[in-house]
Amino acid sequence: MTQAPRSGSGRNNPRGGGKGPRQSGKPGGGFSGGAGKGRPGKSFGKPQDGPQAGKPRPGQSAGAKPGAAAGRKPGPNTASGGPRPYGKERFGQNLGPVNSRPKKAKTPRTGHGETSDLHDPQGVRLQKVLAGAGVASRRVCEDMIEAGRVEVDGVVVTELGVRVDPATAVIHVDGMRIQTDESLVYYVFNKPKGVVSTMEDPEGRPCVSDYLKKNKDQRLFHVGRLDQATEGLLLLTNDGELSNRLTHPSYEVPKTYLVQVRGPMAHGIGAQMKNGIELEDGVAKVDSFRLVDSTPGHVLVEVVLHSGKNRIVRRLFDAVGHPVVRLVRTQVGPIRLNDQRQGTIRALGRTEIGHLLATVGM
Repeated sequence: MTQAPRSGSGRNNPRGGGKGPRQSGKPGGGFSGGAGKGRPGKSFGKPQDGPQAGKPRPGQSAGAKPGAAAGRKPGPNTASGGPRPYGKERFGQNLGPVNSRPKKAKTPRTGHGETSDLHDPQGVRLQKVLAGAGVASRRVCEDMIEAGRVEVDGVVVTELGVRVDPATAVIHVDGMRIQTDESLVYYVFNKPKGVVSTMEDPEGRPCVSDYLKKNKDQRLFHVGRLDQATEGLLLLTNDGELSNRLTHPSYEVPKTYLVQVRGPMAHGIGAQMKNGIELEDGVAKVDSFRLVDSTPGHVLVEVVLHSGKNRIVRRLFDAVGHPVVRLVRTQVGPIRLNDQRQGTIRALGRTEIGHLLATVGM
């Protein structure tokens, strides 16, 4: 079995710009949220610049040593303190800054001490670990360290001589987790209607493993479920800790759905869903409700919710008198389906992985 490409596959993912799923206004409610013949949305656009800093490194003078960022012309993908991690990667460049994550308690900075506690004499130099993980060139990684953009086990490291064990060290750059374990893989599957969210089905129905092809021998978890009639984004991984966190209700990972129902829809349904609706297993509500399109007899709605209850979207719309005609999940946390074709699987880019891990505090 071959190792999945780090930056994602997919000649079916052109570089066209766009901010979200495309919707069609055709009668019959045909929408391209990752299903049918249409594509689910516009593709990732060109990399966007992150928060601009442009400030000189503390204590850096015009005579800084060679390789220092202050003496180097900024690249096109500059972010706070210099180029962003994985700046040349195709997927995930429009995700912006990493969402805030729970921080570990840090040792008060004394100028030494906390860094020496991190140092592993038998380990690998930190800048080499970062470069090997594809963050940037080793020289740029050195600049990132000196600029205070790198954390190891919750402590900011600014010294180039620090060695770490890539197998155990938890490393972040600009708040984004750097995955150094190459045995862990992460995929997005655009599930078609009629496929069950299992790796094997005793009844012989189409299941996820039927689409894995080269990855058939790899043990993967599907993160959460989509019922057989629901289409769209399903995450696959062998990272058990991430899978557990993404499905645990305490992390409240948002999920976005396009919902097609028969119209017209009475005014106030959205407010009712946001305020909460009593179902057989308790009150449920959506985080946001947005009317996307309305044609005679058909309404297309986008809802965002973090509940992981079984068939929750269908049950909510049933409760307000609008049974779901078609349902597509387009986003989980920061990961979007975009223009990925139905029935295909692609590897997440490393920027996407970093944002996904940050979403659940990893």
